[in-house]
Amino acid sequence: MPAPGITFAFMIATLVGGTFHLIVGGDFRRLALYLLCSWAGFALGHVLGILLDINTFNIGTLRIFPAIMGSVIALIVAFSLSTGRARRRTTRR
Repeated sequence: MPAPGITFAFMIATLVGGTFHLIVGGDFRRLALYLLCSWAGFALGHVLGILLDINTFNIGTLRIFPAIMGSVIALIVAFSLSTGRARRRTTRR
């Protein structure tokens, strides 16, 4: 059984990715992309929060603020990269 901190982090990262998809829209493939990027960005942000000793908003051992910032940055990067590709594809037709 996974630890409660890991489960809570997974739920928060999923909530961030799902909310981002709700705001910008897209199909099921984009939802999967946003969820994967949100999970990876959340984990990377948490690790960077530990390494840089950022203690802004902690819940237990989970560094929420840097983790959410990492998730949002990863989502913005994924959106900008996937949107540029979609624009190029539609101009060929």
